[in-house]
Amino acid sequence: MGGLSLEMVDFEPSALTPRGLARSSLFQNGDNKKQKVVPAARPRKNLQLAVMEPGLKITDGPSLDTILVNYLDTLTQRVNFHLGYPVNICYDHYATLAPLLQFHLNNCGDPFIQNTVDFHSKDFEVAVLNWFAQLWEIEKDQYWGYVTNGGTEGNLHGILIGRELLPEGILYASKDSHYSVFKAARMYRMDSETINTSVNGEMDYSDLRAKLLQNKGKPAIINVTIGTTFKGAIDDLDIILQTLKDCGYSEDMFYIHCDATLCGLMVPFINNMISFKKPIGSVTISGHKFLGCPMPCGVQITRKSYINNLARNVEYIASVDATISGSRNGLTPIFLWYSLSAKGQVGLQKDVKRCLDNARYLKDCLQQAGISAMLNELSIIVVLERPRDHEFVRRWQLSCVKDMAHVIVMPGITREMLDNFINELVQQRKQWYQGGRVEPPCLADDIGAQNCACSNHKIDYISP
Repeated sequence: MGGLSLEMVDFEPSALTPRGLARSSLFQNGDNKKQKVVPAARPRKNLQLAVMEPGLKITDGPSLDTILVNYLDTLTQRVNFHLGYPVNICYDHYATLAPLLQFHLNNCGDPFIQNTVDFHSKDFEVAVLNWFAQLWEIEKDQYWGYVTNGGTEGNLHGILIGRELLPEGILYASKDSHYSVFKAARMYRMDSETINTSVNGEMDYSDLRAKLLQNKGKPAIINVTIGTTFKGAIDDLDIILQTLKDCGYSEDMFYIHCDATLCGLMVPFINNMISFKKPIGSVTISGHKFLGCPMPCGVQITRKSYINNLARNVEYIASVDATISGSRNGLTPIFLWYSLSAKGQVGLQKDVKRCLDNARYLKDCLQQAGISAMLNELSIIVVLERPRDHEFVRRWQLSCVKDMAHVIVMPGITREMLDNFINELVQQRKQWYQGGRVEPPCLADDIGAQNCACSNHKIDYISP
Protein backbone atom coordinates (compact mmCIF):
# COMPACT_ATOMS: atom_id res chain seq x y z
CA MET A 1 0.00 0.00 0.00
CA GLY A 2 1.34 3.45 -0.91
CA GLY A 3 1.83 6.33 1.48
CA LEU A 4 -0.59 9.19 2.00
CA SER A 5 -0.44 11.81 -0.73
CA LEU A 6 0.97 14.54 1.49
CA GLU A 7 3.75 16.72 0.14
CA MET A 8 6.93 17.11 2.13
CA VAL A 9 7.22 20.80 1.18
CA ASP A 10 8.34 22.90 4.18
CA PHE A 11 8.45 19.79 6.35
CA GLU A 12 11.77 18.16 5.55
CA PRO A 13 13.89 19.01 8.61
CA SER A 14 17.26 20.65 8.29
CA ALA A 15 20.17 18.39 9.17
CA LEU A 16 21.09 20.82 11.95
CA THR A 17 17.75 20.85 13.75
CA PRO A 18 16.78 18.29 16.43
CA ARG A 19 14.38 16.68 13.95
CA GLY A 20 17.04 16.56 11.27
CA LEU A 21 19.63 15.11 13.62
CA ALA A 22 17.08 12.62 14.92
CA ARG A 23 16.18 11.53 11.41
CA SER A 24 19.83 11.18 10.40
CA SER A 25 20.43 8.93 13.41
CA LEU A 26 17.49 6.73 12.46
CA PHE A 27 17.77 6.56 8.69
CA GLN A 28 20.61 5.73 6.35
CA ASN A 29 21.10 7.68 3.12
CA GLY A 30 17.77 9.50 3.53
CA ASP A 31 15.66 6.39 3.15
CA ASN A 32 13.11 5.06 5.63
CA LYS A 33 14.95 1.93 6.73
CA LYS A 34 15.92 1.67 10.37
CA GLN A 35 19.54 1.27 11.24
CA LYS A 36 20.52 -1.83 13.10
CA VAL A 37 20.27 -1.01 16.78
CA VAL A 38 23.41 -1.22 18.86
CA PRO A 39 22.54 -2.92 22.16
CA ALA A 40 22.74 -0.69 25.23
CA ALA A 41 23.56 -2.46 28.46
CA ARG A 42 22.38 0.25 30.83
CA PRO A 43 18.77 1.41 31.32
CA ARG A 44 18.23 5.10 30.77
CA LYS A 45 18.42 7.42 33.75
CA ASN A 46 16.11 10.28 34.68
CA LEU A 47 17.35 13.34 32.83
CA GLN A 48 16.48 15.76 35.66
CA LEU A 49 15.24 18.32 33.13
CA ALA A 50 14.00 21.86 33.55
CA VAL A 51 12.19 24.05 31.04
CA MET A 52 14.69 26.31 29.27
CA GLU A 53 14.08 30.01 28.88
CA PRO A 54 14.70 31.07 25.25
CA GLY A 55 17.34 33.73 24.72
CA LEU A 56 19.33 32.87 27.83
CA LYS A 57 22.84 31.62 27.23
CA ILE A 58 23.33 28.08 28.46
CA THR A 59 26.63 27.77 30.30
CA ASP A 60 26.25 24.78 32.55
CA GLY A 61 24.35 22.23 30.53
CA PRO A 62 23.64 20.71 27.13
CA SER A 63 21.68 22.54 24.47
CA LEU A 64 18.09 21.82 23.53
CA ASP A 65 19.21 19.96 20.40
CA THR A 66 21.77 17.88 22.27
CA ILE A 67 19.25 16.79 24.90
CA LEU A 68 16.76 15.63 22.27
CA VAL A 69 19.31 13.82 20.13
CA ASN A 70 20.82 12.01 23.14
CA TYR A 71 17.35 11.05 24.34
CA LEU A 72 16.47 9.65 20.92
CA ASP A 73 19.76 7.76 20.77
CA THR A 74 19.07 6.15 24.15
CA LEU A 75 15.56 5.05 23.13
CA THR A 76 16.84 3.64 19.85
CA GLN A 77 19.43 1.54 21.65
CA ARG A 78 16.95 0.24 24.22
CA VAL A 79 14.48 -1.20 21.67
CA ASN A 80 16.08 -4.66 21.78
CA PHE A 81 15.60 -4.87 25.55
CA HIS A 82 11.87 -4.15 25.76
CA LEU A 83 10.41 -7.50 26.84
CA GLY A 84 8.11 -6.96 29.79
CA TYR A 85 5.31 -4.70 28.60
CA PRO A 86 2.60 -5.05 25.91
CA VAL A 87 3.68 -2.48 23.35
CA ASN A 88 4.43 -3.25 19.72
CA ILE A 89 7.30 -0.93 18.80
CA CYS A 90 7.87 -2.59 15.43
CA TYR A 91 6.24 -0.40 12.80
CA ASP A 92 7.47 1.65 9.85
CA HIS A 93 4.62 4.07 9.21
CA TYR A 94 5.92 6.88 11.41
CA ALA A 95 8.05 8.37 8.60
CA THR A 96 5.24 8.19 6.05
CA LEU A 97 2.76 9.82 8.41
CA ALA A 98 5.18 12.33 9.96
CA PRO A 99 3.88 15.27 7.83
CA LEU A 100 0.59 15.03 9.72
CA LEU A 101 2.37 16.36 12.81
CA GLN A 102 2.12 19.81 11.21
CA PHE A 103 -1.57 19.87 12.05
CA HIS A 104 -3.68 19.85 15.19
CA LEU A 105 -6.30 17.15 14.56
CA ASN A 106 -9.11 16.87 17.11
CA ASN A 107 -11.94 14.33 16.78
CA CYS A 108 -14.07 15.98 19.43
CA GLY A 109 -17.54 14.52 19.87
CA ASP A 110 -19.31 11.71 18.04
CA PRO A 111 -17.18 10.14 15.26
CA PHE A 112 -20.26 9.70 13.08
CA ILE A 113 -21.11 13.42 13.12
CA GLN A 114 -18.85 15.68 11.07
CA ASN A 115 -17.38 18.70 12.82
CA THR A 116 -17.84 22.28 11.68
CA VAL A 117 -14.05 22.53 11.31
CA ASP A 118 -11.89 20.58 8.87
CA PHE A 119 -9.07 19.59 11.20
CA HIS A 120 -10.29 16.17 12.23
CA SER A 121 -9.92 12.58 11.01
CA LYS A 122 -13.39 11.19 11.69
CA ASP A 123 -13.59 9.63 8.21
CA PHE A 124 -10.46 7.59 9.03
CA GLU A 125 -11.90 6.82 12.47
CA VAL A 126 -15.17 5.44 11.07
CA ALA A 127 -13.20 3.25 8.64
CA VAL A 128 -11.28 1.78 11.61
CA LEU A 129 -14.48 1.26 13.60
CA ASN A 130 -16.15 -0.48 10.65
CA TRP A 131 -13.17 -2.85 10.39
CA PHE A 132 -13.44 -3.85 14.05
CA ALA A 133 -17.22 -4.14 13.85
CA GLN A 134 -16.81 -6.68 11.07
CA LEU A 135 -14.09 -8.50 13.03
CA TRP A 136 -16.36 -8.79 16.08
CA GLU A 137 -19.46 -9.66 14.03
CA ILE A 138 -21.82 -6.73 14.40
CA GLU A 139 -23.54 -4.90 11.53
CA LYS A 140 -22.64 -1.30 10.71
CA ASP A 141 -26.11 -0.03 11.57
CA GLN A 142 -26.10 -1.91 14.89
CA TYR A 143 -22.94 -0.61 16.55
CA TRP A 144 -21.47 2.60 17.94
CA GLY A 145 -17.89 3.20 18.96
CA TYR A 146 -14.92 5.52 18.95
CA VAL A 147 -11.12 5.57 19.03
CA THR A 148 -10.10 6.06 22.64
CA ASN A 149 -6.90 7.16 24.34
CA GLY A 150 -6.23 3.57 25.46
CA GLY A 151 -7.62 0.44 27.08
CA THR A 152 -8.37 2.13 30.39
CA GLU A 153 -10.69 4.64 28.72
CA GLY A 154 -12.39 1.76 26.89
CA ASN A 155 -12.97 -0.06 30.18
CA LEU A 156 -14.28 3.10 31.84
CA HIS A 157 -16.67 3.63 28.92
CA GLY A 158 -17.88 0.04 28.69
CA ILE A 159 -18.54 -0.25 32.41
CA LEU A 160 -20.25 3.15 32.44
CA ILE A 161 -22.69 1.95 29.75
CA GLY A 162 -23.44 -1.10 31.91
CA ARG A 163 -24.01 1.12 34.95
CA GLU A 164 -26.32 3.45 33.00
CA LEU A 165 -28.34 0.54 31.63
CA LEU A 166 -28.47 -1.24 35.01
CA PRO A 167 -28.12 1.46 37.71
CA GLU A 168 -28.52 -1.05 40.54
CA GLY A 169 -26.11 -3.52 38.94
CA ILE A 170 -23.18 -5.09 40.77
CA LEU A 171 -19.82 -5.16 38.99
CA TYR A 172 -18.19 -8.60 38.92
CA ALA A 173 -14.51 -8.84 37.95
CA SER A 174 -11.79 -11.38 38.60
CA LYS A 175 -8.93 -10.42 40.90
CA ASP A 176 -6.60 -10.68 37.89
CA SER A 177 -8.59 -8.06 35.94
CA HIS A 178 -6.84 -4.87 34.88
CA TYR A 179 -6.66 -2.28 37.65
CA SER A 180 -8.76 0.15 35.58
CA VAL A 181 -11.81 -2.08 36.13
CA PHE A 182 -11.63 -1.54 39.88
CA LYS A 183 -10.88 2.14 39.26
CA ALA A 184 -14.19 2.32 37.38
CA ALA A 185 -16.02 0.81 40.35
CA ARG A 186 -14.57 3.48 42.62
CA MET A 187 -15.21 6.34 40.20
CA TYR A 188 -18.82 5.32 39.57
CA ARG A 189 -19.40 4.28 43.22
CA MET A 190 -20.61 0.87 42.13
CA ASP A 191 -21.03 -2.13 44.35
CA SER A 192 -18.54 -4.74 43.21
CA GLU A 193 -17.55 -8.35 43.76
CA THR A 194 -13.99 -9.61 43.23
CA ILE A 195 -13.99 -13.12 41.80
CA ASN A 196 -11.23 -15.57 42.64
CA THR A 197 -9.03 -16.99 39.91
CA SER A 198 -7.44 -20.33 39.22
CA VAL A 199 -3.67 -20.69 39.34
CA ASN A 200 -3.36 -19.76 35.65
CA GLY A 201 -5.22 -16.44 36.21
CA GLU A 202 -8.55 -17.46 34.67
CA MET A 203 -11.79 -16.58 36.44
CA ASP A 204 -13.02 -19.14 38.99
CA TYR A 205 -16.47 -19.87 37.61
CA SER A 206 -17.66 -21.65 40.76
CA ASP A 207 -16.88 -18.52 42.77
CA LEU A 208 -18.72 -16.41 40.16
CA ARG A 209 -21.74 -18.71 40.45
CA ALA A 210 -21.73 -18.49 44.24
CA LYS A 211 -21.61 -14.68 44.23
CA LEU A 212 -24.24 -14.36 41.51
CA LEU A 213 -26.61 -16.53 43.56
CA GLN A 214 -25.75 -14.58 46.70
CA ASN A 215 -26.80 -11.34 44.97
CA LYS A 216 -29.76 -12.80 43.10
CA GLY A 217 -32.29 -10.07 42.38
CA LYS A 218 -29.70 -7.43 41.53
CA PRO A 219 -28.46 -7.04 37.93
CA ALA A 220 -24.94 -8.19 37.06
CA ILE A 221 -22.35 -6.15 35.19
CA ILE A 222 -19.53 -8.55 34.36
CA ASN A 223 -16.02 -7.70 33.17
CA VAL A 224 -14.73 -10.55 31.03
CA THR A 225 -10.96 -10.40 30.57
CA ILE A 226 -9.67 -11.67 27.24
CA GLY A 227 -6.03 -11.89 28.27
CA THR A 228 -5.21 -10.97 31.87
CA THR A 229 -2.55 -8.35 32.44
CA PHE A 230 0.14 -10.51 34.03
CA LYS A 231 -0.54 -14.15 33.10
CA GLY A 232 -2.42 -13.72 29.83
CA ALA A 233 -5.33 -15.92 30.93
CA ILE A 234 -8.57 -15.77 28.96
CA ASP A 235 -11.91 -15.88 30.76
CA ASP A 236 -14.30 -18.25 28.99
CA LEU A 237 -17.17 -16.09 27.78
CA ASP A 238 -19.37 -19.08 26.95
CA ILE A 239 -19.01 -20.55 30.44
CA ILE A 240 -19.83 -17.16 31.97
CA LEU A 241 -22.96 -16.84 29.82
CA GLN A 242 -24.05 -20.35 30.78
CA THR A 243 -23.39 -19.58 34.45
CA LEU A 244 -25.64 -16.53 34.23
CA LYS A 245 -28.38 -18.61 32.63
CA ASP A 246 -28.02 -21.36 35.24
CA CYS A 247 -28.31 -18.77 38.01
CA GLY A 248 -31.56 -17.43 36.55
CA TYR A 249 -30.26 -14.17 35.04
CA SER A 250 -32.19 -13.20 31.92
CA GLU A 251 -30.45 -11.12 29.24
CA ASP A 252 -32.08 -7.92 30.49
CA MET A 253 -30.54 -8.55 33.92
CA PHE A 254 -26.88 -8.59 32.91
CA TYR A 255 -24.36 -6.60 30.91
CA ILE A 256 -21.01 -7.98 29.74
CA HIS A 257 -18.00 -5.84 28.94
CA CYS A 258 -15.04 -7.60 27.28
CA ASP A 259 -11.66 -6.18 28.20
CA ALA A 260 -9.61 -7.46 25.27
CA THR A 261 -6.91 -4.79 25.27
CA LEU A 262 -4.09 -7.12 24.17
CA CYS A 263 -5.79 -10.22 22.79
CA GLY A 264 -8.76 -8.62 21.03
CA LEU A 265 -6.74 -8.53 17.82
CA MET A 266 -5.44 -12.07 18.30
CA VAL A 267 -8.26 -14.42 19.27
CA PRO A 268 -10.49 -13.60 16.27
CA PHE A 269 -7.84 -15.21 14.07
CA ILE A 270 -7.88 -18.36 16.19
CA ASN A 271 -11.57 -18.73 17.11
CA ASN A 272 -14.67 -16.55 17.22
CA MET A 273 -14.71 -16.12 20.99
CA ILE A 274 -15.44 -12.37 20.74
CA SER A 275 -18.70 -11.89 18.88
CA PHE A 276 -21.65 -9.55 19.21
CA LYS A 277 -23.78 -12.47 18.04
CA LYS A 278 -23.50 -13.41 21.71
CA PRO A 279 -25.28 -11.23 24.32
CA ILE A 280 -22.31 -8.98 25.11
CA GLY A 281 -22.50 -5.22 25.53
CA SER A 282 -19.07 -3.85 24.63
CA VAL A 283 -15.51 -4.74 23.62
CA THR A 284 -12.35 -2.67 23.98
CA ILE A 285 -8.80 -3.09 22.69
CA SER A 286 -5.60 -1.07 22.87
CA GLY A 287 -4.33 0.06 19.49
CA HIS A 288 -0.73 0.59 20.61
CA LYS A 289 -0.35 -2.94 21.90
CA PHE A 290 -0.57 -5.76 19.36
CA LEU A 291 -1.11 -3.55 16.30
CA GLY A 292 1.35 -0.82 17.28
CA CYS A 293 1.14 2.97 17.35
CA PRO A 294 3.59 5.62 18.60
CA MET A 295 0.83 7.12 20.76
CA PRO A 296 -1.44 5.32 23.25
CA CYS A 297 -4.85 4.65 21.73
CA GLY A 298 -7.65 2.11 21.65
CA VAL A 299 -10.96 1.12 20.13
CA GLN A 300 -14.27 0.82 21.96
CA ILE A 301 -17.30 -0.83 20.31
CA THR A 302 -20.79 -1.15 21.81
CA ARG A 303 -24.35 -1.62 20.62
CA LYS A 304 -25.92 1.46 19.06
CA SER A 305 -29.14 0.95 21.03
CA TYR A 306 -27.20 1.38 24.30
CA ILE A 307 -25.48 4.66 23.56
CA ASN A 308 -28.55 6.90 24.00
CA ASN A 309 -28.11 6.46 27.74
CA LEU A 310 -24.84 8.41 27.53
CA ALA A 311 -25.22 10.71 24.52
CA ARG A 312 -25.75 14.43 25.10
CA ASN A 313 -26.13 17.18 22.51
CA VAL A 314 -23.36 19.78 22.75
CA GLU A 315 -24.23 22.87 20.71
CA TYR A 316 -20.78 24.42 21.14
CA ILE A 317 -19.13 21.66 19.09
CA ALA A 318 -22.18 21.05 16.86
CA SER A 319 -22.14 17.38 17.81
CA VAL A 320 -23.48 14.75 20.12
CA ASP A 321 -20.94 13.45 22.62
CA ALA A 322 -21.04 10.11 24.38
CA THR A 323 -17.28 9.71 24.84
CA ILE A 324 -15.28 9.86 28.07
CA SER A 325 -12.61 12.33 26.99
CA GLY A 326 -14.36 14.92 24.79
CA SER A 327 -11.37 16.18 22.82
CA ARG A 328 -9.70 13.21 21.20
CA ASN A 329 -6.45 12.66 19.33
CA GLY A 330 -7.12 12.90 15.60
CA LEU A 331 -3.76 11.41 14.66
CA THR A 332 -4.27 7.96 16.17
CA PRO A 333 -7.20 6.94 13.92
CA ILE A 334 -4.98 7.63 10.90
CA PHE A 335 -2.15 5.53 12.33
CA LEU A 336 -4.57 2.69 13.05
CA TRP A 337 -6.17 2.97 9.60
CA TYR A 338 -2.77 2.93 7.91
CA SER A 339 -1.53 -0.07 9.92
CA LEU A 340 -4.69 -2.11 9.31
CA SER A 341 -4.65 -1.26 5.61
CA ALA A 342 -0.95 -2.05 5.23
CA LYS A 343 -1.11 -5.37 7.10
CA GLY A 344 -4.60 -6.59 6.38
CA GLN A 345 -6.11 -9.64 8.06
CA VAL A 346 -3.57 -11.93 6.40
CA GLY A 347 -0.66 -9.92 7.81
CA LEU A 348 -2.20 -9.81 11.28
CA GLN A 349 -2.82 -13.54 11.20
CA LYS A 350 0.88 -14.08 10.39
CA ASP A 351 1.83 -11.83 13.32
CA VAL A 352 -0.42 -13.84 15.64
CA LYS A 353 1.08 -17.15 14.55
CA ARG A 354 4.66 -15.89 14.84
CA CYS A 355 4.07 -14.47 18.32
CA LEU A 356 2.40 -17.67 19.56
CA ASP A 357 5.24 -19.77 18.11
CA ASN A 358 7.90 -17.52 19.68
CA ALA A 359 6.13 -17.62 23.05
CA ARG A 360 6.13 -21.43 23.00
CA TYR A 361 9.78 -21.35 21.97
CA LEU A 362 10.68 -19.14 24.94
CA LYS A 363 8.70 -21.25 27.40
CA ASP A 364 10.29 -24.48 26.12
CA CYS A 365 13.81 -23.02 26.27
CA LEU A 366 13.31 -21.80 29.84
CA GLN A 367 11.98 -25.14 30.99
CA GLN A 368 14.83 -26.97 29.27
CA ALA A 369 17.22 -24.74 31.22
CA GLY A 370 15.49 -25.73 34.49
CA ILE A 371 13.71 -22.41 34.95
CA SER A 372 10.11 -22.23 36.15
CA ALA A 373 7.89 -21.03 33.32
CA MET A 374 4.19 -21.01 32.38
CA LEU A 375 2.34 -20.17 29.17
CA ASN A 376 -1.44 -20.10 28.92
CA GLU A 377 -3.23 -21.38 25.86
CA LEU A 378 -3.74 -18.68 23.19
CA SER A 379 -1.35 -16.42 25.12
CA ILE A 380 1.90 -14.65 24.25
CA ILE A 381 2.77 -13.92 27.89
CA VAL A 382 5.42 -16.22 29.37
CA VAL A 383 5.53 -16.13 33.18
CA LEU A 384 8.84 -17.10 34.78
CA GLU A 385 10.69 -16.85 38.07
CA ARG A 386 11.61 -13.31 39.05
CA PRO A 387 15.29 -12.51 38.43
CA ARG A 388 17.10 -11.84 41.69
CA ASP A 389 19.01 -8.84 40.36
CA HIS A 390 17.14 -5.55 40.02
CA GLU A 391 19.62 -4.37 37.40
CA PHE A 392 18.79 -7.40 35.26
CA VAL A 393 15.07 -6.61 35.61
CA ARG A 394 15.69 -3.00 34.55
CA ARG A 395 18.01 -3.98 31.71
CA TRP A 396 15.33 -6.15 30.12
CA GLN A 397 12.46 -3.89 31.27
CA LEU A 398 10.57 -6.74 32.90
CA SER A 399 7.31 -6.50 34.83
CA CYS A 400 7.36 -8.34 38.16
CA VAL A 401 4.76 -9.46 40.71
CA LYS A 402 5.81 -11.30 43.87
CA ASP A 403 8.33 -14.00 42.81
CA MET A 404 7.22 -13.86 39.17
CA ALA A 405 8.25 -11.89 36.11
CA HIS A 406 6.87 -12.09 32.61
CA VAL A 407 7.94 -11.63 29.01
CA ILE A 408 5.31 -10.51 26.48
CA VAL A 409 6.26 -11.80 23.05
CA MET A 410 5.06 -8.97 20.83
CA PRO A 411 5.41 -8.81 17.02
CA GLY A 412 8.66 -6.85 17.24
CA ILE A 413 10.40 -9.43 19.44
CA THR A 414 12.67 -11.76 17.47
CA ARG A 415 14.16 -15.17 18.23
CA GLU A 416 17.56 -13.47 18.45
CA MET A 417 16.30 -11.17 21.21
CA LEU A 418 14.81 -14.13 23.08
CA ASP A 419 18.04 -16.11 22.73
CA ASN A 420 20.05 -13.19 24.11
CA PHE A 421 17.66 -12.92 27.05
CA ILE A 422 17.73 -16.66 27.78
CA ASN A 423 21.53 -16.90 27.55
CA GLU A 424 22.05 -13.96 29.85
CA LEU A 425 19.46 -15.22 32.32
CA VAL A 426 21.06 -18.68 32.45
CA GLN A 427 24.51 -17.21 33.07
CA GLN A 428 23.25 -14.81 35.75
CA ARG A 429 21.32 -17.54 37.57
CA LYS A 430 24.59 -19.44 38.11
CA GLN A 431 25.76 -16.50 40.20
CA TRP A 432 22.46 -15.86 41.94
CA TYR A 433 22.00 -19.48 42.96
CA GLN A 434 25.73 -20.20 43.43
CA GLY A 435 25.86 -23.11 41.05
CA GLY A 436 22.97 -24.92 42.73
CA ARG A 437 23.94 -24.29 46.36
CA VAL A 438 21.04 -21.80 46.75
CA GLU A 439 17.51 -22.88 45.86
CA PRO A 440 15.34 -20.88 43.44
CA PRO A 441 11.89 -19.90 44.75
CA CYS A 442 8.96 -22.30 44.60
CA LEU A 443 6.29 -21.00 42.21
CA ALA A 444 3.85 -23.89 42.49
CA ASP A 445 1.17 -21.71 44.08
CA ASP A 446 1.63 -19.01 41.43
CA ILE A 447 1.98 -20.93 38.15
CA GLY A 448 1.14 -24.53 39.08
CA ALA A 449 3.31 -27.39 40.32
CA GLN A 450 3.67 -28.75 36.78
CA ASN A 451 5.42 -25.53 35.73
CA CYS A 452 7.63 -25.10 38.81
CA ALA A 453 11.32 -26.04 38.63
CA CYS A 454 12.16 -25.84 42.32
CA SER A 455 13.68 -28.89 44.00
CA ASN A 456 10.25 -30.04 45.20
CA HIS A 457 8.58 -29.71 41.80
CA LYS A 458 11.41 -30.33 39.37
CA ILE A 459 10.15 -30.27 35.79
CA ASP A 460 10.88 -33.49 33.94
CA TYR A 461 11.00 -31.80 30.55
CA ILE A 462 10.52 -34.05 27.55
CA SER A 463 11.42 -32.60 24.18
CA PRO A 464 8.60 -32.84 21.63
